[in-house]
Amino acid sequence: GGGDAETLADLFEARTGFDILARVEQGVASESDLDEADWLLPQRFTDALQGLGLPDMAPDTPLSALSGGQQTRAALAALIFHKPDLILLDEPTNNLDHAGRLAVANLLTAWRGAAVVVSHDRELLRSLDMIAELSPEGLRLYGGNWDFYQGKRAEERETAARDLATARREVRQVERKAQAAAERQARSDARGHKSRADAGMSKLLLDAREDRAQQSKGRGAALAERQSSRASEQLREAEAKVERVKPMHFDVAGAVPPSGRVMLDMQNVSGGPRADRPVIRNLSLKIVGAERVVVSGPNGAGKTSLLRLMTGELQPVAGTVIRPARTAMFDQQMSLMDHGQTLYENYRRLNPGSNDNEARAALARFSFRGEGASRFAGGLSGGELLRAALACVLGGTELPELLILDEPTNHLDLDSIEALETALNAYEGALIVVSHDQAFLDAIGTKRVIEL
Repeated sequence: GGGDAETLADLFEARTGFDILARVEQGVASESDLDEADWLLPQRFTDALQGLGLPDMAPDTPLSALSGGQQTRAALAALIFHKPDLILLDEPTNNLDHAGRLAVANLLTAWRGAAVVVSHDRELLRSLDMIAELSPEGLRLYGGNWDFYQGKRAEERETAARDLATARREVRQVERKAQAAAERQARSDARGHKSRADAGMSKLLLDAREDRAQQSKGRGAALAERQSSRASEQLREAEAKVERVKPMHFDVAGAVPPSGRVMLDMQNVSGGPRADRPVIRNLSLKIVGAERVVVSGPNGAGKTSLLRLMTGELQPVAGTVIRPARTAMFDQQMSLMDHGQTLYENYRRLNPGSNDNEARAALARFSFRGEGASRFAGGLSGGELLRAALACVLGGTELPELLILDEPTNHLDLDSIEALETALNAYEGALIVVSHDQAFLDAIGTKRVIEL
């Protein structure tokens, strides 16, 4: 809500109410002002902000003075301010830090009305009563929270795998039966020709008998054909179902760094986007061997700046950064991919030592087969772009020894998040991640936390 709101009062659709109270305070209120005055408005306004963990702010605070995360929280506070029967939330935790995510979860837990939430945040989905899954096949309702849904999906995968095995057996059986029938028919034909030669029957009787045999043979063949096509159809359906419910899986070779090798060494580093106002001050940090590190801290603490200092995209204003390891970084925009190039061209650019076959094979391993390699990076969805970036970086000939990820799950659907987790668990190098997605961090096994 509040698409063209300029201040908090506008966002809360309470501008008129606050104006009336201001006139009352200045002693210039009309009679209708006094009738309409909502004396509890300031308190309700403050309570709504506090409910989402926001500081006490004046109603005329401009929205532009709030950080992105604060704007999201303020919009949520405004949403429940008028106590609607139903609230609709679209990816409410997407750009929020840990505290913001918690505030949204608490809001929903305390909310007594109905709520429909579009989200890929598994912690949030865990606190909801029911999951509806939207796919090209339509909408499916699961009568429980995220854990219930996960259990049901696992059951569906097992059922699909069993159905596929049954369908394959059925096809083999039908083929064997058809083969046996054909062999029997051939033997019977051979006997028929022989007996015709032996018996010296009248031509009329022989022809009639042969017609009957041909008809019965035709019926048998038609039946076999029907059984075979039905079995093949069932097999196709079973394969399609397995494909639908199967989690994505990638082969990732891994350069395992020696356990004592220094991958990154930062000594007394200060820096940030503006040299005169460094957001990172006097930070020292060493990553050794295949460590998995999470960088955490509230929005605005300088997490992205720290990552850019690590990769050399930003130069420190003080201190030193030593990067002996081959490093690759995935930011939220996947800017290592050139949107104007095809996936094949991106791969060749990022892996200059590769040949045509290697490029196509690597892209195929990440499900970009044949024509898929000729798609332009700019035309891909968030999940596809991530998969393409993984193919170019982790499917390459020169694997990075240190992988840096900035909020990688922010714009991904759940299947893509799970695919990313699989790929990162197969990757054996060092990992530095900025993420507020606790379920993701648990899945990839980050051990060390750097708090900003």
